Amino acid sequence: MNRKLAFLLLLALTLTTASARRGGIRIRTGIEVLKADNFKILEGKRVGLITNPTGVDNELRSDIDILHSAPGVRLVALFGPEHGVRGNAHAGQSVGSARDEVTGLPVYSLFGKTRKATPEMLRDIDVLVYDIQDIGCRSFTYISTMGLAMEAAAENGKEFVVLDRPNPLGGNRVEGCLTEDGFETFVSQYKIPYIYGLTAGELAMMLNGERMLSGGKQCKLTVVRMRGWKRRMTYADTGLEWIPSSPHIPHATSAFYYPLSGILGEFSYMNIGVGYTIPFEMFAAPWVDGARLAERLNALKVPGIIFRPLYCKPFYATYKDEQVEGVQVHIIDYERAPLTDIQFLVMQEMAAMYPDKAVFDVADKGRFRMFDCVCGSSKIRELFSRRNRWEDARAYWYKDVDAFKRLSRKYYLYK
Repeated sequence: MNRKLAFLLLLALTLTTASARRGGIRIRTGIEVLKADNFKILEGKRVGLITNPTGVDNELRSDIDILHSAPGVRLVALFGPEHGVRGNAHAGQSVGSARDEVTGLPVYSLFGKTRKATPEMLRDIDVLVYDIQDIGCRSFTYISTMGLAMEAAAENGKEFVVLDRPNPLGGNRVEGCLTEDGFETFVSQYKIPYIYGLTAGELAMMLNGERMLSGGKQCKLTVVRMRGWKRRMTYADTGLEWIPSSPHIPHATSAFYYPLSGILGEFSYMNIGVGYTIPFEMFAAPWVDGARLAERLNALKVPGIIFRPLYCKPFYATYKDEQVEGVQVHIIDYERAPLTDIQFLVMQEMAAMYPDKAVFDVADKGRFRMFDCVCGSSKIRELFSRRNRWEDARAYWYKDVDAFKRLSRKYYLYK
């Protein structure tokens, strides 16, 4: 085969693959809609962009590059959430301010000493634009960053624009109680359930409309709606490529598992897959009989879930380089599976198997406050620890779901 023919075949294959990928995309995200409208709402304005590697268009071009070169748009500053604008910081690691190596623009950190943009940061900005792929769970800190940025915009007379993206859990699932007074932290910034069933744009409208921002403030908010997204869709249904939302959310399905194990992950009690190849998908420790634990959990007949015995050696984090046993959680029917219940059922069965290792008896009590803040209440821990039974706390965990669903419908942008 001559070189010219080989090149033409390669070109045809590339174009066919690209066409197939584009044909598989079923929705247009906010940045796509903004582009199609020729950036009209940003025309002539000085823009501050809050984003990270997930802020891309359907062709995987960064919002930073798009807005930096957009006609009539002056991109003047970047703002980074947890993990940073370029996604190069670990979970919980303080992120400093610097200059972006690609554009030369100033980068202000919103995850470090400063979590709310200051008047100095906003002085030369007319509008803040937010575009980050979230995972639909309250303790994932990007929505806290969004809310505090909305507060800063309100306080400083700036516009706020959300370029909307899908909720990878879909728009119908709601689990967990509302954050209670005294438990508002960066992992539970607002009074919403643990799984809240809204897109970032819908949540921004609720925070604004219900005056949930500090002091009841309201900002001048615009949400650039997606086209084609439906509430029943999970991320796989969108046809979009997944960009890791954080180092331990490498796949779209990782968003299913984060709320399934992340609350228990506040303790170094079991390895939940962080430090191994399946983050948030497992529960394991050196002293666990994996086959027996799987048998007990499967006997509970949790809808949509199968537990499989697992044996591994974590590369880092909890029980690094130790041989552990436990279970891997397999979601067989996502629609039926109660995600957040799983970690509490594991805690329950572990206490039954190993009474001397009941989680709240052996876990670092200095972490109880963080566990409670992630739950949004101390009641879950208090009720559960009486008998180490999930049934004792489950009703409290779900007590606010129906009322929140009724309230949130006011802010639905999608059917």
